[in-house]
Amino acid sequence: MCTTALRRRAHRTLAGAGAATVLLIGALTGCQSGGSDTEGEQGAQAGPRWNTAPASIAAVGDSITRGFDACSVLADCPEVSWSTGNDPAVHSLATRLLGEAGVPARSWNYAVTGSRMADLAGQLTAAAEHKPDLVTVMVGSNDACRPSASSMTPVAEFRAAFEKALAGLRAASPASQVYVSSVPDLQRLWEQGKDSPMVRQIWKLGICQSMLADPLSAASGATARREQVRARVVEYNEVLREVCKKDALCRYDGGAVFQYPFAADQLSRWDWFHPGKDGQARLAELAHRQVTAAEPPR
Repeated sequence: MCTTALRRRAHRTLAGAGAATVLLIGALTGCQSGGSDTEGEQGAQAGPRWNTAPASIAAVGDSITRGFDACSVLADCPEVSWSTGNDPAVHSLATRLLGEAGVPARSWNYAVTGSRMADLAGQLTAAAEHKPDLVTVMVGSNDACRPSASSMTPVAEFRAAFEKALAGLRAASPASQVYVSSVPDLQRLWEQGKDSPMVRQIWKLGICQSMLADPLSAASGATARREQVRARVVEYNEVLREVCKKDALCRYDGGAVFQYPFAADQLSRWDWFHPGKDGQARLAELAHRQVTAAEPPR
């Protein structure tokens, strides 16, 4: 801050030469130019800035982004995808950003049902060919949903795979923004269906056994297993946050999907685990709120 007193001191000293004059003039000049603080601010502003109105979208991830079990049993239904779908009942992120007419030509869905984090790099390679303005990422559920808790993807492997995938995208499409969804709270999904005899029978077919096996058991082993799976999901989400934070054009959802209180009527009526149409609509709403926000979630 440059004060009136400092200016007066400079004028009084101009009558005599010497080092004091030079110092005061230097101080005055520094005030007028804004000094190093302003230069630092300008440097920060020169970095890449988040575009809240992307004109093209590519989606990568797993069965949730493919709309699995949302329209019919054991089948993908990409038209209801929260990210790139065109079903009016869902009002996907792509529809909200591009308009209905823009979805067919300027959105692409490379998610694959059953994918884990290790599969993300290949999907992002395909997405990068379009040089999309925005890439949505939702992956990690299948890393936790394994035949047993002991077979869940180790956190270190999860991190290494995400870093590799993001680095590959950045090399192939440097300007693409990335919206990263948190992994849903699998324990909450268990809570929504465990009391229904019909749902329990369906879960026996092999859906997410690390969380859903013996759904009514209150034994210490079953309880500890569920808590272990939930804790691993929390660790995965922390990895997503940390890795994304290092990329200026990556925005993590702040845990919005993990924290969302999915109700039974928002889940698939065929497996009571994947999002149904209403659940997909809620995911689209959350994503749109985050992508169009002036600042990332805290």
